[in-house]
Amino acid sequence: MQRKSLRLSWRTVVVTFLTFCLPVALIAGKGFVKPAAKPAFNYPAHDLHRDEQVTIAADPYDNADKAKIFTINFAEHGFLPIFFVVTNDGDQPISIINMQIKLITEKGSKLTPVDTDGIYRRLSNPQAKTSSNVPLPFPHKVKGGVTKQEMSEIDSSQFAAKAVEPHSTQAGFFYFDVSDLESPLRGATIDISGVDDSKGNELLFFEIPMDKYLNASGNP
Repeated sequence: MQRKSLRLSWRTVVVTFLTFCLPVALIAGKGFVKPAAKPAFNYPAHDLHRDEQVTIAADPYDNADKAKIFTINFAEHGFLPIFFVVTNDGDQPISIINMQIKLITEKGSKLTPVDTDGIYRRLSNPQAKTSSNVPLPFPHKVKGGVTKQEMSEIDSSQFAAKAVEPHSTQAGFFYFDVSDLESPLRGATIDISGVDDSKGNELLFFEIPMDKYLNASGNP
């Protein structure tokens, strides 16, 4: 009887672990995985420079279904994540170390990507402004309310490449503060400059009409 009782007790422990601990472990183990990039011309919103053989695409993650890849609810904090993809089909590398991006809205507002500290600041304090034009008294204390998992997700998701080798693609996210905008993509374009060829000559700027994305995705 005692052995049977011990076996039952051990079985109870195992069942309890599987019921309560295993789901917690699985949730804790869930992390961000950056999407695999396709060649840029496969995305609805892109600009192809045939002569230079360079294509840049912008893929907004502006709906709940696509945003499931994140553990952070960026929309809740007023951010629009946009997945940028740069494909170099030429035989020489291109430099994007000086690449500059502007999201120009239908009403003429010019938005630039928010830097890492700006994202940390907003997540730590939802009322904080992320504009670099606003002086802040605490530039080195922006990580207090951000977890290590969130910091890792933000850092690993961002576009970090400085160059694109021949016949290859680089990709990553830029985050835009759209907290004051109702429909930031409607009628908007993304202008990209500062892309240089292997000799240091700047390529003609790229212009990506975001209405192409809206029409292709079926959004109103």
